Amino acid sequence: MALATDVVRGARLVSSPVTAPVVAVVGGGQLARMMAPAATALGLHLRVLVESPTSSAAQVVVDAPVGAASDETAIERLAVGADALTFEHEHVPNALLDRLEAAGTSVQPRAGALVHAQDKIVMRTRLTELGIPCPRWAALTSRADLDAFLAGGEAVVKTSRGGYDGKGVRLVRSSHEVADWFSAVADGTGAPLLAEEKVPFTRELAVLVARRPSGEVRTWPVVESIQRDGVCSEVIAPAPDLPPATRDRAVDVATRIAEGLGVTGVLAVELFEVPGDDGTPSVLVNELAMRPHNSGHWTIDGSVTSQFEQHLRAVLDLPLGDTTPTFPWTVMANVLGSTLADPTDALPQVDPTAKVHLYGKEVRSGRKLGHVNVGGDDLADVRARAVAAAALLRGDAL
Repeated sequence: MALATDVVRGARLVSSPVTAPVVAVVGGGQLARMMAPAATALGLHLRVLVESPTSSAAQVVVDAPVGAASDETAIERLAVGADALTFEHEHVPNALLDRLEAAGTSVQPRAGALVHAQDKIVMRTRLTELGIPCPRWAALTSRADLDAFLAGGEAVVKTSRGGYDGKGVRLVRSSHEVADWFSAVADGTGAPLLAEEKVPFTRELAVLVARRPSGEVRTWPVVESIQRDGVCSEVIAPAPDLPPATRDRAVDVATRIAEGLGVTGVLAVELFEVPGDDGTPSVLVNELAMRPHNSGHWTIDGSVTSQFEQHLRAVLDLPLGDTTPTFPWTVMANVLGSTLADPTDALPQVDPTAKVHLYGKEVRSGRKLGHVNVGGDDLADVRARAVAAAALLRGDAL
């Protein structure tokens, strides 16, 4: 039995015993918010550490203590009585997770796995050891290292920690273009850097895989991820015109990573599709995320089991759900910013066959405010309807 929790009902603070399994989540954004319906359906108790009382998840989760992911005391309190502690982002003190594990907390994914999603140098090193196909890369200790790596060409330079949605990534031709980053490393305010080759990829793919502690693994179909300005704009499930051999290779890579790193919960493996030596496209690993991911939002309406339900099942070591698609095609379109004061103002105009998921966020330019899923038999029609619905929510077509 989980410990009693204090919840606010009206103006009173009421202590009530929680007998259902408790999943504690660090991070109060949209990913934690979208775990709530799945937790409710399964009869689980969701407890979320939110950044503020108005955070996306705080609006829908009753048990939502306020605290920062860097606040070790807040995380320790969050974990008390929890059957599993998991995350909606990777920005959590790893040493604290080690201590919680040693004290008996079920941390999923474990600290030893999560570090590969926290530190790109650690990730690249381990994937290389496992024989996973990656772009050519090098850890950088000086600007001379980068100039040698460039050899007159271009390269992608990344901060090893903290980057997301295009942040912490620069395409450069000279070390002068990241001189500020090297200065930050030197004075201790910045994370170490790495360089990766600029990959001549055909398109970006992603594989979502779930693994539970007892070892069961499930994958969803390989999807195509369409990026604009370094942020995912659309996801097409399954990836169109993907040769079976490439599909199988991508799934094999994702499964090997999940098992090789000991990942539990949902793992998103972002891939580059590149020309293969035998004429069949191959794949290289771009990034990893050990949590539900934007590339899997289509599963809410397009799969028998969503990534959010699956993540909860996996971290509790429950049998994993069926990942069969419910439509031949599903397209997810992100709502990135809006000219409307509130995107819900557009709901009367949105095609009711489009499944709208808004995150309760304050409107800011380019901010992920929600997404739309559309499923059907004809890809061109499905994609057009998803894009049109997202455009209405952005205020583009009103």
